[in-house]
Amino acid sequence: MAAAATVALALFPAAASATPATGVSATVLYQRTVGDQDYILREITIEPGGSTGWHYHDGTLYGVVRQGTLSHFDATCASDGVYRKGQAIVEPSGADQVHIGQNRGDRPVILEVLYVLPHGAPFSVDAPNPGCDFE
Repeated sequence: MAAAATVALALFPAAASATPATGVSATVLYQRTVGDQDYILREITIEPGGSTGWHYHDGTLYGVVRQGTLSHFDATCASDGVYRKGQAIVEPSGADQVHIGQNRGDRPVILEVLYVLPHGAPFSVDAPNPGCDFE
């Protein structure tokens, strides 16, 4: 499982004021609960022009980019990373860690993401756009 710990993203908004994900699909590859923690490995695809929508996580995510280039932004609207094939990303937990991932390229972004979440927590929690001039 440690080898799978690599890149992270989020998905599927729920709140009415949230910014919805577009062009995103995911498949669960592995799931296990140990104590009060869920360990879930997902393959996430973001199509060209797609976005995760603004969100945060109740646990830490570790991911790796398998294909494409992921553009990642924090709640200050600043880029906090551009991640290419083979690069790792970590998304820390908490409502103060609102972020968005986008595919600004011309081919799908494919990520492998390990979610380390409190048992039963959602993959992500939707958040409104923090005031950025992009979604």
